[in-house]
Amino acid sequence: MSGALATRYLGLDLRSPVVPSASPLGADLDMLRRVVEAGAGAVVLPSLFEEQIEHEQLAVHWALDVGRSSSAESLDYFPELDGYNTGPGQYLEHVTRAVDALRIPVIASLNGSTPGGWIHYARLLQDAGADALELNVYSVEADPATTAEQAERRILEVVRAVRSEVTIPLAVKIGPFFTALAHTAVRLVGAGADGLVLFNRFLQPDIDLDTMTVVDRMALSTRDELRLPLRWIAILRGRVPISLALTSGVHEAEDVVKALLAGADVAMSASALLRHGPGKLAELLAGVERWLEEHEYASVGQLRGSMSQESCPAPAAFERGHYMRTITTFVAGS
Repeated sequence: MSGALATRYLGLDLRSPVVPSASPLGADLDMLRRVVEAGAGAVVLPSLFEEQIEHEQLAVHWALDVGRSSSAESLDYFPELDGYNTGPGQYLEHVTRAVDALRIPVIASLNGSTPGGWIHYARLLQDAGADALELNVYSVEADPATTAEQAERRILEVVRAVRSEVTIPLAVKIGPFFTALAHTAVRLVGAGADGLVLFNRFLQPDIDLDTMTVVDRMALSTRDELRLPLRWIAILRGRVPISLALTSGVHEAEDVVKALLAGADVAMSASALLRHGPGKLAELLAGVERWLEEHEYASVGQLRGSMSQESCPAPAAFERGHYMRTITTFVAGS
């Protein structure tokens, strides 16, 4: 692999800009070895969920302190987690095994949205050897009484709490649904984030018409989903002092190049690897190398951010101007 692909993310030196994002792929050590062989710059392990940690803590409390004289009905308030990849203890062991087995940075993933005792697991993940931590703050604000400021303040509180637990680099993975996303990014930096991962994919439930039940539907991403994080990476690059990762919609080498042009330090992919296998990662990197050579770029560093809003000759293209042109020039049937 050529040195032209080297990049830097969260203060870590990476040999390439393609990183498998958190997904079931990372739960298997042999699969992780294969993405390393394919050229991954780093790996993000599957998420350890706030609910998993609290489920285990509640179960232990019930077994030790409550006993048979009390009902375990309260455990039913938590999602069914027995089928998920690991519990907290096993997850920590997986982190240690991955760090020992792989030759690239290992990023642990913690998924939670409310302050609580689960946050101390951030330090345990650091102690297990993780090179960095990705905090996924997935939250659905369904209470009409909760204001946008209250929701954002709670996220910032979680980030500050996690930051106080660890000294390793901390990336925060967020969704796009903020009233003033650029300002939120600045506030996340102030709360202790070293990086932003744009964007979380909010997997939506569905309704089964036969059983009349709400069901989970897993849908892999498509290339069309690239454009939303691409826009915001381009807007934030150079304006917010933070490391940037683009995720969602990265399926081909051209998608990686676009992410880098917009200003991402790395492009993360899960759906393409789940669909085509770890070998797809080597294909992505080979395509990026070809593009760099054909367009006479010496390195990823030279390319990065050259089409960000800060560097773009038409910065309004990333704001309202693009929207207006798209609407007014569209031809039906085209």
